[in-house]
Amino acid sequence: MIYRPIVLNKEVEFSKKKFIVSKTDIKGRITFVNKNFCDVSGYTVAELIGVEHSALSHPDMPKAIFYMIWKSLQAGMEISAVTKNLSKSGKYYWLITDLLVEKDAKGDLKTFSSFNRIAPDHVCEVIEELYKEMKLAEKKDGLEGSLHCLEIFLEQRGVSYNEFLEDLVKPKGILNVLINNFKRVLN
Repeated sequence: MIYRPIVLNKEVEFSKKKFIVSKTDIKGRITFVNKNFCDVSGYTVAELIGVEHSALSHPDMPKAIFYMIWKSLQAGMEISAVTKNLSKSGKYYWLITDLLVEKDAKGDLKTFSSFNRIAPDHVCEVIEELYKEMKLAEKKDGLEGSLHCLEIFLEQRGVSYNEFLEDLVKPKGILNVLINNFKRVLN
């Protein structure tokens, strides 16, 4: 068990080039973290191994997001999400999280791997508003209310969760133009 810090309304500063990697067993207990994970979270490897990954979740995170993540992983499906975590110092950090499933030779779930990168400001702004509404619905009507809030949000936009996330996290502006031009050159 790790110490739950007092939540500060300050963001952890770290390089946008850093990838944060972790691995858990099928119960969600951390079995591996890379150095970048420790640098950003403020915890040592020894403090994190064996701890449930959910212990790092910021209180602003709606339970519905973790419900969707867990449901997908338990079904053997990969999923992506935007998550807000709480560091040991009490500061927060937003991540774009890609979760992968590893199975053993018999096809049984073995581990879950998480590959994370810093979420750009435009992603945080959109997600933060959505998560605030989901948390309000959760406070009033529990998990069901939060899931319903997300469902309405997606229906209004005519997209699935995955489509919404893909559009939200894709590079914008000049970076998008450069990436698309680079892809055309390769093809």
